[in-house]
Order: sequence, then C-alpha cells, then structure tokens
Amino acid sequence: MPLIGYHASHEQFPPGELLRYARAAQLAGFTAFSCSDHFHPWSERQGHSGFAWSWLGAAMATVDLPCGVVTCPFGRYHPAVVAQAAATLDAMFPGRFWLSIGSGEALNEHITGQPWPPKDQRNAMLLESAKIMRALWRGEEVDHSGHIRVDRARLYTLPQQPPPLIAAALSEETARWAGSWADGLITISCERDKMRRILEAFRETAGPDKPVYLQVKIAYADPSQGEEVARQMAFEQWRTNVFDSRTAAGLETVAQFDARAQSVSPADMDGAVRISCDAGRHAGWLAEDLRMGFDALYLHNVGVNQQAWIDVCGQAILPQFA
Repeated sequence: MPLIGYHASHEQFPPGELLRYARAAQLAGFTAFSCSDHFHPWSERQGHSGFAWSWLGAAMATVDLPCGVVTCPFGRYHPAVVAQAAATLDAMFPGRFWLSIGSGEALNEHITGQPWPPKDQRNAMLLESAKIMRALWRGEEVDHSGHIRVDRARLYTLPQQPPPLIAAALSEETARWAGSWADGLITISCERDKMRRILEAFRETAGPDKPVYLQVKIAYADPSQGEEVARQMAFEQWRTNVFDSRTAAGLETVAQFDARAQSVSPADMDGAVRISCDAGRHAGWLAEDLRMGFDALYLHNVGVNQQAWIDVCGQAILPQFA
C-alpha cells in the first residue's frame, strides 16, 4: 500500500481531539500522519492553535506510524531549537519523524515583533537554517553569523539518524531551488497542471530519487447530505486559504485574513479544495496523484466532520490502495 497519511490541523481542532483522530486514523488503515504548526489559525471560525511540538510527542507515543510536521525554523523559533526538538523526537521514535521546513507566514512569525523579511531573505534564512540543523544533528558545535546567528551550540542528545529535511514549496521557483538542497519536497493539492509543473521543477534539480509528498485538501459530506453541504463546510472553514502564496505569506493577523476573504464565495473553493460526496471520486483523484509521481499523500479534510471522513476512508477509500 502506498503511504497515505492523515493530516491533523491544529488550527481547527483542540489537541486532545486531534489525538483521538490520529488514533482513529491508524485503526482505519492510514499508514502515516502529519500535522500543521501554527501560532494563529487562519480565521476566527477555525479557532484553535495548539502547540505542534507538544502534541507530536504525545501522538507519536500513541500512534505507531511515521509522522512529519511543516514548520518555519526561524522567526518565532530558532533553528537550533527546532533541531533539538526534532532530534529528541527521533531519539525516542527512531526513523519515524520527518521535518518539513518552509519560509513561513507573517501570520505566525510576526509575534516576536521583528520585521517580516522579503521572500528572498527568507529563502536565505531557510537555507542557513537547514545547514545549521544538519550540522547540529552531526554532533558538531556550531557558530554561525549570517541572517541567523548561532553561538557555540551543540546537541548532546542526537537523533539516531538525522530526520529528512523536506522543503515546503508552493511555486515552481521554490521547488526548483529546493531540489538543490532538500531531502524531499512537500506541496499542496491545486490545479493539476500546476502540481505537475511544481513536481517537474523539483525533479530538474533534485533528480529522480528524492521523495515528493502531497498534502491533499478535501471536503467530504455524506452522500445523503449532498455536495453543497461539503462545499459549505469548505467555505466555512477554509475560505481564508484560497489566496496565492505571496498574499498568504504577507498577511499578519487573523482579522486581515478574514477581511480579505469577504470577497470569496463558495464557488471559489474548487481551486483550493477537492469537494465531493463520492468516495470513489476521491479515490480516483488520489490514484491520479500517485500516477503523477507523488510518493506519499497526506489527506486533510478541511471540514469539521473528521470522524465521518476517517470512517469513509477506512471503509471505501483506503482498501482500494491495499
């Protein structure tokens, strides 16, 4: 069976509830899981922002599956601290943890009061962070002076093996650049031609062997409710997530996201979310993702009906990939 994971959205649910969903996902037949790492949700309607790193320790002790998190290693964090957190997880759960790093959003990182850097500077900070973390995982004492400063840092609890550093990319340009240094790529589902271009751009510099993950945005409702119920759930929970990456990275507050989303309609959700009440249609979409060359799929139902979605996956979707 290919690696098909359940994505736990800390913006949408309290951490104890997400822990129950992660357990349920394993019982349903999911073979991996992942989670988000936010300080703020994307909208007031989502209403949560549990601390991902606390949750990961509990989740990985409870659910015996490989797991990853998407985070920004600078801004509200420091890459040495992220390296320590990742090393601790791998020391406890060898070989099960992967770390995805991206250039972040002001929504989360502005809280320290520091200026929000432009994209080219954030990319430089991301590459510096990757080099710092890898050196720390090798047991080196690290001094670094650049966009990020490190003064004589050394990890004494090392990972049994360095976690893969998976670059998060939403554009061809970022994917192509990431292929030169990252151990793999993660992107999100969108219009299929764009997904193909991102995948091909990464392969240009990464070669054929590095893994590529896809976070799949889904809205599902029971067929008796109808597709419009699924669409309304997507609109209610995820309409602040339809903007281009440049816009999303620059908005600083939940209120700004909600204000920007006032012009979004339910009909606009199709570009960002796969909306259907048909389990077979969802399975077909996932099969096409795998044929495109994605090595792992992490399914994020953006609606609030998580248990119903997990159940239909266990009954009607995941068995098609066994």
